[in-house]
Amino acid sequence: MEFAILHGEIVKRSEAKVDVEDRGYQFGDGVYEVIRVYNGKMFTEHEHLNRLAKSTDSIGISLPFTNENLKGLLVELIEKNKLQNGIIYMQVTRGVALRNHAFPTEYVTPCLTTYTKKIERPVDSMRSGVKTILTEDIRWLRCDIKSLNLLGNVLAKQKAAEAGCFEVIQHRGQEVTEGSTSNIFIVKNDIVITHASDHLILKGITKDVLLVVCAKNNLRVEERMFTIEELKQADECFLTSSTSEVMPIVEIDGNKISNGIPGPITRKLQEWFGQEIEKQCGSLNEKITF
Repeated sequence: MEFAILHGEIVKRSEAKVDVEDRGYQFGDGVYEVIRVYNGKMFTEHEHLNRLAKSTDSIGISLPFTNENLKGLLVELIEKNKLQNGIIYMQVTRGVALRNHAFPTEYVTPCLTTYTKKIERPVDSMRSGVKTILTEDIRWLRCDIKSLNLLGNVLAKQKAAEAGCFEVIQHRGQEVTEGSTSNIFIVKNDIVITHASDHLILKGITKDVLLVVCAKNNLRVEERMFTIEELKQADECFLTSSTSEVMPIVEIDGNKISNGIPGPITRKLQEWFGQEIEKQCGSLNEKITF
């Protein structure tokens, strides 16, 4: 039997239902988070819960839970679902109210729903690298909020699926922003380059961990805008996300990046990131070997 969280209580997943006038359903009026679980333990849960709180604050939702209360519920849910390796998906909406674009005039209780899903590390793809395509970034201008308004991301990811690719790399004019579900990095002359965390991209938790890892290992990083031309001329390219970790990109629009295999810095970053996971969650069964 699977369990979920609804309104701060753990219930049977089959009973976790929301009203048709929930504002998340009708307007996408809410935010979400995804936390990775390894060996039954959450990875970077504090960072994810802090980002959730920042997202809710950004759209004027007051969470009726503290981070510690929420963490306790998540630990209990992991245990009840016997989750070893996978994700926790959390969603907070403004709540149920009569349909009106403006916020409800009277207080309504925000709706928290949470469930778990079993997934394994994508080690085969992490060894070989993945293919991507370029597409214009058509999303709104507050991509720093992890909003439920994901139609732009969905349409972009569908383009990748139809092209037989793992991900899209989005751009606004010549400026590369991010993937549909990931942050994008390039490596040039042993310098790691990625878009600064501003309103055009999501401030990725995996991205932030990786920046700390780079600093620890004296690897130079530049957080700045880079262009499509810089992307195409990169020595290495990779994406990061909670589910993909450090994923090499070996092809863009049918053209190989460098020699078309994961580069040495990307491989080293995979190793270092794996070590960070093991510090928090214990030994990983599947190693990335080349």
